[in-house]
Amino acid sequence: MAGSALVVGAGVGGLATAIGLRRAGWQVSILERRTEVERYGTAFGIHPTAQTALDRLGVGETFLARAVPYRTARIRTPEGKALAGLPLERIERKAGRPEMLISRPYLLDILLAELDALGDVTVSFGRQVTDIDALVAEHDLVVGADGIRSVVRAARFGARSAPRGVGTVAWIGIADIETHVHGETWGKGRFFGMTPVEPGRTNWYATVPEAATADELREYFTGWHDPIPRILAETDPSTWIRYEMRHLYPALPTFVDQEKVALVGDAAHAMTPNLGQGACTAILDAEALTRAIAAYGVTRLGSALRAYDAERRRSAQRVAFGSRTLHRFMAARRTWLRDSLLRLLPA
Repeated sequence: MAGSALVVGAGVGGLATAIGLRRAGWQVSILERRTEVERYGTAFGIHPTAQTALDRLGVGETFLARAVPYRTARIRTPEGKALAGLPLERIERKAGRPEMLISRPYLLDILLAELDALGDVTVSFGRQVTDIDALVAEHDLVVGADGIRSVVRAARFGARSAPRGVGTVAWIGIADIETHVHGETWGKGRFFGMTPVEPGRTNWYATVPEAATADELREYFTGWHDPIPRILAETDPSTWIRYEMRHLYPALPTFVDQEKVALVGDAAHAMTPNLGQGACTAILDAEALTRAIAAYGVTRLGSALRAYDAERRRSAQRVAFGSRTLHRFMAARRTWLRDSLLRLLPA
């Protein structure tokens, strides 16, 4: 016996959850407050564990066809001196497959195409959700995949856990410049990262204490090693995205409520992007939730939700805590001790 599920949010976590539920035979509908899928450009790093989850959701091969491997990266000083290497080679040896990078629009297109192939999934855009209790009464399951400002979380889990700023501003973009200088450059209270995303293009991100304009951002990285100033000088600021870095605090005591509601992705554990695990954790949440539901069935939905919570909550919250801790370390204004510790790591 299959049930009826409503997924609130059409981001990576929501779409992946809908795929898993549809594969389990459930009737699925999605409500999204935006008028269309948010396709702004950036790159997601997808860890091997999340790649395995995509395999289980049936989109692994399509994902690999659009993604690029991420095998070598360094942490550098603003002058360009390598301090340490990111553990990408170690990850690949352990997992048997490399970290992969994919453009956000590409991943969303893959998930949407899979939903279309599965059929009978209604996606309604421009829908502001207000009465969560009424939606819960209408469906066997409601999944909150509606981001850091989750309406589902606020309505069913209270307002104690809420978005909290970390005192820095992030900028992201994709430059039509190809470089083999990948990784992150750490300065005083600021850092700049570059990764591959597809041939001829570079995904970049920057974090600074504050910067309201493109010119102010450029000033923070004047004199830094190539190609950082060039990327900021030769790309169109109208394509850049600025946001205040936030995380969900305090951590939720549970990801599920009253055997009918579950949270996934940022709605459950929004984190700073320093570990690059936001999309990964959302995918892992979606796969774990729908795998548990498929195993237990609608008649034992409460058991399925408890199994999901037991599998994912502590793991996801450890990643969120680690990402927040790394942010503090990376954004330190006194860099001598930080850089000395980095030099103890493999270069």
